[in-house]
Amino acid sequence: MTRTLPTLLLAAAFVAGGTWFLTRPGGGEESLEIGAAFAQDDAAEIDTSAIPDMVKGSADAPVTVIEYASFTCPHCATFHNEMLAEFEETYIDTGEVRMIYREVYFDLPGLWASMIARCGGEERFFGITEMIYERQRDWTQGDGAAIAESLRQIGLAAGLTGEQVDACFTDAEKAQTLIAWYEENAAEDNVTSTPSFVINGAKFEGNWSTGLMDAVAAAVGE
Repeated sequence: MTRTLPTLLLAAAFVAGGTWFLTRPGGGEESLEIGAAFAQDDAAEIDTSAIPDMVKGSADAPVTVIEYASFTCPHCATFHNEMLAEFEETYIDTGEVRMIYREVYFDLPGLWASMIARCGGEERFFGITEMIYERQRDWTQGDGAAIAESLRQIGLAAGLTGEQVDACFTDAEKAQTLIAWYEENAAEDNVTSTPSFVINGAKFEGNWSTGLMDAVAAAVGE
C-alpha cells in the first residue's frame, strides 16, 4: 500500500447511547470519511516516550527487523496471514532475529485498530493483531460506525471487557500520542508505504514478498 503520508490529528471514537461518533480536538462531532485528516499544530510537543514498542524475539538476537504496517493495508495482511509464521519459525524462534512491530496510521480506522490491539497490553497485542489481520476484509467494510463496532467485537472476542474496549476507544490523549509516535518513527526511517522493513538500521528497498527472507538471511550471515 503506497501512499503519501498524511498529517493526521486526533480523531477519537467514543460511544454514547449506543452510537459511535468522532470528536475533534476543538469539540463537536463529525461523521467519518475513510482517510479523512485533521490538522495538528503541536505534535512536536507531545511526549511519546510512554508508547512501548511491540517486540517478538530475544533481546540478544544479532539482527533487529522493524516492520512498519497499517492494519488497513491488504499487503500487510498478506504478510501476516501468509508469510509471518515462516519468518518466525526460521528467524525469530531460532534466536537470530528480534522483530519490532510499529503501526502506521494512513487513516482513522488504522488508528482505531491500533488502539484496540494495544488495549490488551503487551501480552495480548500480537494475539489481537492476528485477529485484526485475519478479519481485515470484514471489519473494514461499511461506514465509520460499522467499522468501530466491528473492531469493538474483535476486542471482546479477544477477551477484553466492554468497559476496557470503550475506555481504549475514548482515550483521546493516547490516540494523539500514538499519532505523534507514528510520525516520529516514519520520519526517522523514511516510511512512505506499508509494509516497510528496516533491517539492522537499513531500510529494505526490495520486493518484500520475494526478497525479505533473503535479505534477512544475508544479515544473519547464512
